[in-house]
Amino acid sequence: MNDAAHLEPEFSLKSAPEQAGVPASLDLGIEGMTCASCSLRVERALQKVPGVRQASVNLATESARVQLDAEQPGELPALLRRAVREAGYGVRESKAGDAAQKPNPWAGFAPVAWALALSLPLALPMVSALWGEHRMWPAWLQFALATPVQFILGAHFYRAAWHALRALTGNMDVLVAVGTSAAWGLSMWLWLSAEPGAMPELYFEASAVVISLVMLGKWLELRVKRQTTSAIADLHALRPALAHVQMRSGETVDLPVAEILRGDTVLILPGERVPVDGQIVQGRSQLDESMLTGEPLPVSKDEGAQLTGGSINGEARLLMRVTAVGAQTVLARIIALVEDAQAAKAPIQRLVDKVAAVFVPAVMALALLTLAAYLLSGASLELAVVRAVAVLVIACPCALGLATPTAIMAGTGVAAKHGILIKDAQALELAHQVRVVAFDKTGTLTVGQPRLISFEVVESQDRATLLAAAASLQSGSEHPLARAVLAQARAEGLTWTAPESLVAVAGRGVEGSTGGRRYRIASGRWLAELAVPLGPLAEAAERLQQAQGATLSALLHEDGSQWQVLALLAFADQPKPGAQQALAALRARGLRVVMISGDNRAAALAMGARLGLADEEVLADVLPADKAAAVRSLRQYGPVAMVGDGVNDAPALAAADVGMAMGTGTDVAMNAAGITLMRGDLSLVAAALDISHRTVVKIRQNLFWAFAYNVAGIPLAALGYLSPMLAGAAMALSSISVMGNAIWLQRWRAGRA
Repeated sequence: MNDAAHLEPEFSLKSAPEQAGVPASLDLGIEGMTCASCSLRVERALQKVPGVRQASVNLATESARVQLDAEQPGELPALLRRAVREAGYGVRESKAGDAAQKPNPWAGFAPVAWALALSLPLALPMVSALWGEHRMWPAWLQFALATPVQFILGAHFYRAAWHALRALTGNMDVLVAVGTSAAWGLSMWLWLSAEPGAMPELYFEASAVVISLVMLGKWLELRVKRQTTSAIADLHALRPALAHVQMRSGETVDLPVAEILRGDTVLILPGERVPVDGQIVQGRSQLDESMLTGEPLPVSKDEGAQLTGGSINGEARLLMRVTAVGAQTVLARIIALVEDAQAAKAPIQRLVDKVAAVFVPAVMALALLTLAAYLLSGASLELAVVRAVAVLVIACPCALGLATPTAIMAGTGVAAKHGILIKDAQALELAHQVRVVAFDKTGTLTVGQPRLISFEVVESQDRATLLAAAASLQSGSEHPLARAVLAQARAEGLTWTAPESLVAVAGRGVEGSTGGRRYRIASGRWLAELAVPLGPLAEAAERLQQAQGATLSALLHEDGSQWQVLALLAFADQPKPGAQQALAALRARGLRVVMISGDNRAAALAMGARLGLADEEVLADVLPADKAAAVRSLRQYGPVAMVGDGVNDAPALAAADVGMAMGTGTDVAMNAAGITLMRGDLSLVAAALDISHRTVVKIRQNLFWAFAYNVAGIPLAALGYLSPMLAGAAMALSSISVMGNAIWLQRWRAGRA
């Protein structure tokens, strides 16, 4: 049986409370990273700072997530920033590359345009050679065009390479700086050592064009990267700048949303976005929450209903009392969840990090080996240097560093747009491996609003008196079954007083005194433990369980030292619309589906039959404390996903390989789960598994292409089939193709095969 909170139609997201021993975290924006080696170097620099428990650097979001020890010195943030700067990189305060902003798409293109303009004339003779025309610019003109590209527009490559070498590491900047400098230096030596009047073959165009292509590739990469963070930008855009606030004087004033306080009364006109979270105090309307929940249909809201910031008001004027502002709003928490997932590092990234750690030194060694091999074979120094430069340029680890995070960013972003919030990259990566999906029953597979369908009493008792006594015992409870008893008592026009004493027995029922008599409302399990027979009500109990799948409780009265059953309470819930189809869709994916219920076996099997479940797919009589053990027992069939919504589902959600919390449920459940489904639509379970599968496929495709470019490109460059310019173009293309492949995830739609 679940907590009654899941009965509320609105959803909420709350950050987990700070717990003792749980480290705080700090997010830093990192500037100047160009490849996987850079992100690894920043990560190592941060982890060396005392007080840091763990650091994770994401190349695609240009951000670092630092887990700190519970007790840390106040100057630790400053020490972290200094460590980043000493490693050769910049620090900014914003997260995820300022994803909330949408900058000019041509921002940063001016240096690239200058580099291309200066390099294009140098490349023209090579292009004209394809048509049999052999032209060569004068050496002084080639020098004049290439040198500004090499040392002015490409100066940042030298700065970054110097920082890397000073830290005894390597990165893309080292490869580019060394390779292009070798081409430029070789050209200078050939020019200055040539006989007067002779025209040697120079390689100024190789150095300038390679730098220009790398700059163009990084700029295009930045543009594509902004598309992968568009989900966060779209979520930020849901927040209006101003709100109509009613002052105490009765005047309505437009104030910035940042100045709204809890308890303020806000006017929301038709067609406007709700600025913050609140409760309707006047009016009724239809609200479009599609950008938050993925639910396409407007939701009706009456007085007293909760409104979520970012949703769109329909046709009516509303007055709302503010209940949450700033970081406490649902929208702010959704944004935080998406940012956390996109900044996290997937388990598969650890393999990439290990490769990146040795990649650049290995490439430098291969380039030297290529140089030595050509010289030993009798080739000219000129040819040997050109071949070594081509190896340096093509073997850049940019694509390796972008392969995983870009796919995760795109996958978590598009999932958020469809009402699936993925808390961390590990849940995203593991979900596609799930072989068993376990569901809590009440509030997850069922509507979660049980009704008292029968109240049977023994012949000698008065029905109204006993129902009023039951209502008295349940009057202080928010449990769904208690609400059902109270609703029935009200419907029959009964009145009751508060109990004189009351004790709740977890998972079993309540015991208390009312009207001078002592009663218990006992579940079937408690009845069995007490060994109290149902007596004349046994036949009715069997009928209600078998025919209607009812959940039974009994009202007991203490008679001396004995407890006697006076009445039988039968509760029934309804399956959620679409629940049976959602379970069938999971089976169609080859998954084992299981329902976990605290009901007795007869009632659980009856509800399972209504949901299309076989008897072996129903686990009944499972106490809340035993749900986690039940989930662990299902691991014999493979990785397990647990879907639940109540407080007592939290241990099971945490015990599962992947926990999925219904967004209509409690905050405790959502904090324990790796994935939150923002609406009660069970089809989102299959959709979450599907987006996980597609994201992992994209990660593997990206890693394949990233490795393939280098595995194929390095031998081709070493053997002379790729010039330095073609190698530079191939290197840039590798990064762009990896990011473009990830962006295809944004075309994903829930329910589409």
